[in-house]
Amino acid sequence: MSIEDIQNEVIDEFAMFEDWMQRYEYMIELGKSLPLIDEQYKTSDNIIKGCQSKVWVHAELVEGKLVFTADSDAIITKGIIAILIRTFSNQTPANIIAAKTDFIDEIGLKEHLSPTRANGLVSMIKQLKLYAVAYQTQLK
Repeated sequence: MSIEDIQNEVIDEFAMFEDWMQRYEYMIELGKSLPLIDEQYKTSDNIIKGCQSKVWVHAELVEGKLVFTADSDAIITKGIIAILIRTFSNQTPANIIAAKTDFIDEIGLKEHLSPTRANGLVSMIKQLKLYAVAYQTQLK
């Protein structure tokens, strides 16, 4: 499934909810289904800088595709990273680098986050793309 297809799925899912309380509850549920990072990767090297809460992300290349795992110490943040990992995990580095992130605005996520959480969201996206750039150069 392409990144765009997954993003469209996320947009459709968020459209099913009438208000942001329901959407937050859904994000909390998504966070619970997050592929959790192995404890050995919960290091300062894997913490995303610019997040108010702690968010750890680990990436590894499996058969030419990046596979992400993550965790956070905050439930909403865990839901946010779960959405991003669902979108970008099991994709090629080139597709991750090229991917647009307009779907975040389409579901209204950024405008319903506090400024510090919105900055954290931007930092998470940036970090996932940086992993893709790093692995892309290894593939060449």
